[in-house]
Amino acid sequence: MNQQEQDKDLEECWEQEKNLLECQDGEKDLAERQEQELKMSQIERECLIYFRSNPMWKRLLRGFWEKYRSYGAFSGSVVLRGLAEDEVGELEGFFAKSFHGKKSVSISATRFSDALADSRFAQVVPERLLELYFGQKPIAKRTQQQIRDQLREKIVTELLNTYRGTPAEMLFSALLDVVNSVRTASDKAWRGQLILGAEVLNHLPYRTDETLYLAVFAARMTGNPHAFDQNCPQGRFIYQLIQRELAVRGYLPHRSELFPAFYRKKCFLNVGILLDDVSNYTMLSGVRAQKKDGDYHAGLDGFLAENDMVQMPLTVLNRLERILCRDHGIYIVENPSVFAEICGNSQKNRSCMCMNGQPRLAGLVALELLAAAGTSVFYAGDFDPEGLLIAQKLAHYYRDTLHGSFNYWHLTPEDYRKSCSGKIISEKRLKILDRITDAELIPIVQMMRETRLAGYQEKIEWS
Repeated sequence: MNQQEQDKDLEECWEQEKNLLECQDGEKDLAERQEQELKMSQIERECLIYFRSNPMWKRLLRGFWEKYRSYGAFSGSVVLRGLAEDEVGELEGFFAKSFHGKKSVSISATRFSDALADSRFAQVVPERLLELYFGQKPIAKRTQQQIRDQLREKIVTELLNTYRGTPAEMLFSALLDVVNSVRTASDKAWRGQLILGAEVLNHLPYRTDETLYLAVFAARMTGNPHAFDQNCPQGRFIYQLIQRELAVRGYLPHRSELFPAFYRKKCFLNVGILLDDVSNYTMLSGVRAQKKDGDYHAGLDGFLAENDMVQMPLTVLNRLERILCRDHGIYIVENPSVFAEICGNSQKNRSCMCMNGQPRLAGLVALELLAAAGTSVFYAGDFDPEGLLIAQKLAHYYRDTLHGSFNYWHLTPEDYRKSCSGKIISEKRLKILDRITDAELIPIVQMMRETRLAGYQEKIEWS
């Protein structure tokens, strides 16, 4: 057989397999549609009408169909359970044997073949009956898998030629692993998933120095802005694909138990995709920044010269290589009003940053950029259970994950006494203190348990 004939044979097998899968998925009219395409003799047509006359025959033939798929031959036995009286009569008529009073009957392939040969449908062999009834020839699972493997090899060869010279070609092995980890209904869907994955890999925004929101990227790739949402199959697919792409480049972010949501967001950010809205920013003052191309950020240099505060969104932070601070240190506070106060103290001439409550991705990315420049962090948090927990998490993250120098600032028992207000901390919130294990914070924890009072940073004299 030459190559052209092999390709034609594969295409015919492909179509047959696709129809088989559709039939098994319950498209009841498939056999009826294909009946018009089958060349049937009159006796075959009568045979088909007979075996469609009672639903019991469908159960029996479906059983033999599955046996054929398992064994590659018309063999084995099928058990019919819960038989109605009329179905028992139908069996007795065909097999010329009494099944009186039985609710369950086992029919072997041999018995069925013999009965069919003794009937007026003797010209119709069992395999042909299965073909007529289900609309395609029965295929053993092993043969079906061989056909599928050959087809998929052909698809891979075709797509490798299509994407030759693109990033998708280099990453095709990883793409195959991801696609094969997800069950697809048909070879057509499998091929479509490979094409989508290749297009995604070739058009990741970072390749053209872009930063896009996920919905915009999804709309570009599929026409549907929600196609890559987190809970959608395609969303999970591209997340796996992005992780494989980052692993190849050596850009997989740190996994942190302290900030578990950070990992997924940073994976997307590392390929130029934003999951968060524009409110994901951090505030800085007195800093310079070096971009990934080696140049310094001119806008930040301007704010530095004017000694002004600046709000930095993720889109800007993602273009930076490192953040540089005065005297290689930065003073970080949680409260925006305190941030404004210490930035306004021109005599101190410090580099400052505001986390503004619970750490968001922008704040954590800024910490990465600070660590990249060898910056020492001096952090002052709120005097309440949540604030102490945030301080502990940030300390562990900067020291253990980023291997930087992290120091508590104005987080002493004396500072707590000065900050104390009349606001009572609830019993539920006090239980958060059980999670504080940092030795430097324990004295404050003990005092807070005794006073049950929250403190305000605004009452502290900042120096």
